Formats: sequence, structure tokens, C-alpha cells
Amino acid sequence: MTTLALGPQWLDPDYLIETFGLLGVLAIVFAESGLLIGFFLPGDSLLFTTGLLVTTDVIKQDLWLVCVAVAVAAILGDQAGYLFGRKVGPSLFRRPDSKLFKQENVEKAHEFFEKHGPKSLILARFVPIVRTFTPIIAGVSRMNYRSFIIFNVIGGVLWGTGVTLLGSALGKVDFVHQHIELMLIAIVLLSIIPIVIEFLRARGKAKKEAAAQPEPQGPAAGSPSQGPRGRHAKR
Repeated sequence: MTTLALGPQWLDPDYLIETFGLLGVLAIVFAESGLLIGFFLPGDSLLFTTGLLVTTDVIKQDLWLVCVAVAVAAILGDQAGYLFGRKVGPSLFRRPDSKLFKQENVEKAHEFFEKHGPKSLILARFVPIVRTFTPIIAGVSRMNYRSFIIFNVIGGVLWGTGVTLLGSALGKVDFVHQHIELMLIAIVLLSIIPIVIEFLRARGKAKKEAAAQPEPQGPAAGSPSQGPRGRHAKR
């Protein structure tokens, strides 16, 4: 099966699975779930393709075993991110930008975590980039560990098994099987919709706050009140 590379070949899900197999998929899921270097990896499209290749017998493992393995890798990845966040603490927010690290990504994940609280660990699973940094921010914020474990497991299972099962189910549809490259593009577009929505909301909020601020009064505003006093003084 040949799919359209949505970027460099080494980021194409079909190429990654063909080259590294299921172990490679699990390593990528782990890295994207909580390691700083994993934010650019193709998590959603990779899991969708994995499910599709399982149902078409390209990947020989049972679907239930693949789903369990993916969910465990996702949970352990978030666990690693949380522990890293607890260790590095506020120094993460002072780290300078580099080719693989942008302070903007940390701030975006922090805002997401502050807005949604513990449930952000579930919601962030379905938002690229944010899902990598959210468990780290949870560690930085020293979120209650028991709560973290609960929401981490729920999010890991919903995302890891959900996207994989979706790929497996749709892989049985002839149209999807024949147009897998279009499906991967659709998965990527759907995954960035939450980012676009949050950007538009933030932009709209900033405009409203700017419009609500009172306009500063210039010198001309005081001149009418001074005029009458000046004429009265002459009288």
C-alpha cells in the first residue's frame, strides 16, 4: 500500500510502519505523548494507518493487541512527560527557542491546561503539539498525581484505541482503502481544527478587550471646560 507523504518521507505513516513495524509505532506514540522532541511526529495519521493496515493484514498482530499496546505507550509517554515537568519546573518557561523547541508551544499548552483543568489531559490527546506539552505542564503545575493517573489513562485509551479502531473500521470500506491518501489528509485537517478554533477565539477575545478599553482623553477634551472659565474670568 502506498500513501501520500504529508511532508518528508520519514514522517509518512506508511513509510514509518513499513520501516520500523509495530515497535516503531509504539516508540513514536510514546515520544509524541510526552517527550519534547516528539511534538512534530504524525500521531493521528500514524494510528489511523496502523488500524487500517491491521484490518488489511499488512500488520499481522491482532487488533486488540495493537490497541492495548498503543494505549499503554500513550499512557507511559504522558507519564514520562509529567515526571519531566515536575523535575524541570519553571525552568522550562525560561528555556530559549531553538529549531526543535518553541516557547510558544509551552505557553499554548499552559493556557490549554489552565482553561480546561485535569480534563485537558483527555482533550489534549486529540490536539497535535498540545498533547505533547500538556502532561509536561501538568508536572510543572504539580497536578495531584492520583488525578493525573486517572485522566492520563482515560485519555490514552480513548485516543490510542479510538483512532486505531477508526482506521480499522474505515479500512474495510472500499472507497477509503482506495483513497487512503485523502483520508490521511482529512485526519490531519481534522486534527488541526481545534488549534484553529482556539486561535480564532483568542483573536476575538483580544479584539473585544481592546475595544472595551476606554479611549484616552487628549488635551482637546479639557479645552471646552477651560473656555467658559476663561471668558468668566474676563467678565
